[in-house]
Amino acid sequence: MRIQDLPGEPVIWVLIASELLVFAAAATAMAAVRLTDPAGFAAAQSQLHGWMAALNTAILVTSGFCAALAERACRRGDRRRARMTLALAALGGVGFLAVKIAEYAADLRAGLGLETHPFFTFYYLITGFHAAHVLFGIGVLALVAIRLRAEEVQAGAAFWHMVDLVWVLILPPVYLLG
Repeated sequence: MRIQDLPGEPVIWVLIASELLVFAAAATAMAAVRLTDPAGFAAAQSQLHGWMAALNTAILVTSGFCAALAERACRRGDRRRARMTLALAALGGVGFLAVKIAEYAADLRAGLGLETHPFFTFYYLITGFHAAHVLFGIGVLALVAIRLRAEEVQAGAAFWHMVDLVWVLILPPVYLLG
């Protein structure tokens, strides 16, 4: 498949591919460092709040579904439904960030900072970088909801799906592999 054959503008696919590569590199680096201290990584990881990660997964997957519904509604010409589902997708992003902030606050209160253990350095860097993408994605969803052009909604939804995909890809090394 050639990049020209993908739906939408090629530049969004270049952006998505480059972002996926950055997160893959971070997860690979984390895995490599984990090999030097598997017991320490497992002990550090066990201090995380898995239920918050599960809640955030449900929020992002639901939000991604709303973005897909928005794209479909926009293609059908249903501007009201497209705006409503884009707003719901963005609201999911806000919910995700609220849970992530609460999680970080609990971690920091427990004395788990960037320098506590190499695991936490990766944890904060990877999940913080992802949170920045969520924040940016909320802005993208808001902008495409205002303009509501089908190709822009498609690009915004594609970016938002990348944000979802990244979360699903970083979830195992950060929260599940022990």
